[in-house]
Amino acid sequence: MAKKQPSSIDAHVGSRVRLRRMLIGMSQEKLGELLGLTFQQVQKYEKGANRIGASRLFDISQILGVPVSYFFDDVPDEVASQHRAMHGNGIGNGLSNGHYKDLESGPHMMEFVSSAEGFQLIRAYTKITDPRVRKRVLDLVKSLTGDEEVVRDFHVIDTREAQRA
Repeated sequence: MAKKQPSSIDAHVGSRVRLRRMLIGMSQEKLGELLGLTFQQVQKYEKGANRIGASRLFDISQILGVPVSYFFDDVPDEVASQHRAMHGNGIGNGLSNGHYKDLESGPHMMEFVSSAEGFQLIRAYTKITDPRVRKRVLDLVKSLTGDEEVVRDFHVIDTREAQRA
């Protein structure tokens, strides 16, 4: 018997639960405790292996401090299309209007942001308080992609120069 694959929407919602939980520094154990569940159940939700019911999703949104709609933000087009193909045309469900179109937020992006490395990068970046330094770091990272169009006016500065600026 073939192992059941998680629904693409359930996996997306689960990845958004994991992302938000990690961004606020909450453990799976703590979220599970607040929900009256084991951390293993939270793991299954985050992987999309178990579907999150409406009332449970509402509880999670309250604990994590986001609206329920947060968990459906940035649904990639291919996920919405796959869901429509399996469950109808999507009329009235918000998935067919093309407003989840940000290609940069596809599954690979969510995977990176949810990874330990991505999480550390985001955490470190958000701790930079000077907006000019943050802009320089962003420009540096963009320049490292090798895409000439990304950052045209980038130039390397000494950190002492950045503090004086």
